[in-house]
Amino acid sequence: MAAAGCVQQVGGIAQPVRAADADAERGYGYNDNRCGLLTDDSVQSILAADDVVRPYSGAVCQYVLTRGEAMIDATFAWFDSGDLGRERALALDRGAEVSDTVIERRTAFLARRDITGSACAATAAAGGGVLSWWVQVRGDGDKSGDPGVDACLDAQKLLSATLRSDL
Repeated sequence: MAAAGCVQQVGGIAQPVRAADADAERGYGYNDNRCGLLTDDSVQSILAADDVVRPYSGAVCQYVLTRGEAMIDATFAWFDSGDLGRERALALDRGAEVSDTVIERRTAFLARRDITGSACAATAAAGGGVLSWWVQVRGDGDKSGDPGVDACLDAQKLLSATLRSDL
């Protein structure tokens, strides 16, 4: 026995979330000893680091991590009234190699600038502003003997975890 039903085909291509205000009431700042909604242990686990130290917390949180022989700096920033286009323009002005991407269904970009080691920022609109994780592997980053050293991949992992986190 067959049942008749209503079917409607919709044309087009699925698009990622574009509205920065989709979660405008959500805060990503330093709260309850968390930076970007992540604990120190979470940051350490995400980057598969042997050790983590957070020397500064506030509007910007800084981390120093070790992974094998590599020394890694990671910085989280949330600009609650920031603009993704402005951040992209600043990255280009500073000589970064910028590439568009999608992270957790959000329009984002990666900004690689390898001057004093492998360095990359992953930035997306969220919480009515802009979130960014910047990761730099000190010195000869990609030549440190650690095949897992990729600043852009690490920055993307941190940003993805932040966008997925709930308080």
